[in-house]
Amino acid sequence: MVTGAASAMAAKQAERLKEDGNSCFKKERFGAAIDAYTGAITLSPKVPVYWTNRALCHMKRKDWIRVEEDCRKAVQLDHNSVKAHYMLGLALLQREDYPEGVKALQRALDLGRGANPTGETCEVALNQQRALDMSRTEESSEEAYTSYTEQLKALDRVFEKVAEDDKPTEVPDYLCCNITLEIFRDPVISPSGVTYERAAILEHIDKVGKFDPITREKLDPSKLVPNLAIKEAVASYLEKHVWAYKVGS
Repeated sequence: MVTGAASAMAAKQAERLKEDGNSCFKKERFGAAIDAYTGAITLSPKVPVYWTNRALCHMKRKDWIRVEEDCRKAVQLDHNSVKAHYMLGLALLQREDYPEGVKALQRALDLGRGANPTGETCEVALNQQRALDMSRTEESSEEAYTSYTEQLKALDRVFEKVAEDDKPTEVPDYLCCNITLEIFRDPVISPSGVTYERAAILEHIDKVGKFDPITREKLDPSKLVPNLAIKEAVASYLEKHVWAYKVGS
């Protein structure tokens, strides 16, 4: 029981550190953001978003070796992480491992296809890389070198745009459960007007007692009603933040 409580406390502290990291990132304090994400990773090393957020900071500092390391770890934890595959692809291209870089970008494209601007941007990057490969085989050495450098600059512009669009952001409090501190999946509202994640509030009622954890008023499970307005708001939010808040990330 003590171990479970300690684990829950560590997870909660890790989330606070992640939010601190997000705040520092938005202020372009990348070193401080890295420290915060590192703290979160130390407490909860199996949460892939901590690794990808830190990788994004490393990418801002052009530290591609660490980008690759963090993204590989994130992919181990979540094979379907679009962000991890995408940044891994960028890191591999930077060290001129084009076959593996393109493979990682293609994987990101397959996972994120239809999610704008990510899917389109991956496709642009892949098309530019294919054009680069063709130029290297069909043109003379000097012409190929010129084309190569020009297209790398074009790729850089694409990557910078995606990095700018893909900053970690804080989920609004009203979209998060007061118990789990995570974005809602199945929100229900209590008679006192407080919204909770269904599984979390039912577990509270079962293990702690039949009362609202916020208002302390008596609460029976039968009185919980789905909060469709919040569920719709969450769906809308996830559509606009599909990378950072993809289910399972």
